[in-house]
Parts: sequence; structure tokens; C-alpha cells
Amino acid sequence: MEASRRQGVRKQKKRSLLYSQNAAPYFFIFPFILSFLIFFAYPVATTVIMSFQEVLPGQTTFIGLDNYKELWNPTFLTAIRNSTVYTLLTLIILIPVPLVLAVFLNSKLMFAKNFFRSVTFIPALTSVVVAGMIFRLIFGGQDGALLNSILTNFGMEPKAWLNHGGTSMFVLVVLATWKWMGINILYFLAGLQNIPRELYESAEVDGASTWRKFYHITLPLLKPISIYVFTISIYGGFSMFAESYMLYGSNRSPNNIGLTIVGYLYQKGIEQNNLGFGSAVGIALLVITLIITLIQLKFFGMFKKEEQG
Repeated sequence: MEASRRQGVRKQKKRSLLYSQNAAPYFFIFPFILSFLIFFAYPVATTVIMSFQEVLPGQTTFIGLDNYKELWNPTFLTAIRNSTVYTLLTLIILIPVPLVLAVFLNSKLMFAKNFFRSVTFIPALTSVVVAGMIFRLIFGGQDGALLNSILTNFGMEPKAWLNHGGTSMFVLVVLATWKWMGINILYFLAGLQNIPRELYESAEVDGASTWRKFYHITLPLLKPISIYVFTISIYGGFSMFAESYMLYGSNRSPNNIGLTIVGYLYQKGIEQNNLGFGSAVGIALLVITLIITLIQLKFFGMFKKEEQG
């Protein structure tokens, strides 16, 4: 009797724990915490430790700040410049243009909405590897490349698009625009469809023009979506690697005009098997993106509530 009573008490405690309002939140967030610790916190901590080491097969040696001292070299600065320019150009294009297109697609006057939404999203389904190979064929330096053939037919000289800094960056930005435009349009469309129609109808009654409705209703209510798209675009810009790699067919480009920070990490850490130095590059990239993200969140006023509290 005593044993069965104890067993019943244990079952009751387990049942009360599972249905407890205090314990329930911890059960729900536990999978996230576990995945965060395994797939982010642990790799970051390991990378930080490795950045102070010289890592050789079967041997690791602590070398202090030597990797970070070696980090500031002309090649790394070139990679930072390329990634920064690429990120800025993609932000200039991939924030306002998808927003305007989303407004048109959400308009009552727009016809074949579902068709155009599907068409704009198709590039996002295409592998970066496939897209990079296609763009390399289009913008190839040979006279028979697609774009050079078109230029020749119009009496212009063919160009070595991927051999010059300006045209190379142009190709990378065009590829990014083609690839990611549809996703950003869907983000903005989701935000637009959550804006109550009554607000626009009230504004029309008050005689507001289309521009005033866009400026005073659409933009303020799309602020959370805009900040999200802005943030992931910054991350995507500085983490770009596969596009450049596929355009040049390797991680090598003339005078490093296509070298990015992640490309430099790959070059040092993987190709040259210098994992310690590659870890230092990765930590530098993390710090750069973190600082820029915090600055833009501060600019958009995302920390005001915390400061007031």
C-alpha cells in the first residue's frame, strides 16, 4: 500500500509539473535554448579560442594576438572594402525597389497579382550555384558571351566584365538583385496585407493623396518589416561568398576585385589550412556586422523603450 501510494504521489507531481503555468514557458523555449547553445554559442566560443591559436593537424599552440596583428593587411582591407561596397549597393536597391513593387502588387488596380508574385519569387528558388554559372555565361569576357554578342550587334566593343572592379561589382549586384528581389517583395507584401484598409479609407475621406497615404500610413506601419529586411540584407551582404565564387569559378579573381570577407576566410582557413587565422577573420566579420546592426537599430529607435525603462 505504501509503495503504491508513493508511486501515485510521483505521478501526480509529474502531471502537475507538466501542466504547471510556471514551468510551461521553459518547456516551450527549451528547444530554442538547446539549438542556440549547440549551433551558435558553442561554435562562437570555439572560434574565439581558435583565433588565439595556431592550429595544425594534431597540434594547437596559443600564440596570443598574433593572428589579429596579421589580420590588418592589404588583402583583408580589400575584402572589407569589397563587402562594404557590395552591401551598400544591395541595400540601396533591395530595400526601396521591393517596397515599391510590393505596393503595386498589393494595389486594387493591379491585375494578375498571383502570377506576378510567383514570377518574382522564382529566382529565389534557384540555387546560387546555378545562378552564378548562368551569370558567368552571360557576362563572360569572350566575344561569344551573351551580353558581348548583344553589344557587338550594336557596334560596341565587347567587355571583360569580370576583370575590372566596377563592372565586376555591377555583375554581383545584378545577380543579388535578381536572386533576392522576390523574397523582399514577399516580406513587404506580408506587412502591407496586415495594414487595416480602414486607415486608407479614412485618409481618402479626408482628401489625402496617394503619396500622403504612402508616407503617413504605409511607411510608418511597415517599419518593423523594413528593419527586419534591412538587418538581414546587411548580414547577407557581408556574408556573401557563393555568388563571387561561382562567377569566377574559384576564390581567385584579378587583383582580388571579387574577394569578400568570407572569401578571405575560406582562402586562409580552408585552402591554406590556417584555421587559427581563419577564425580571427570570422570573429572580425562577426564584430563588424554586430556593430553595424546595432548602429542601424539605434538609428531606427529600437532601443528607446529599454532606455525609458
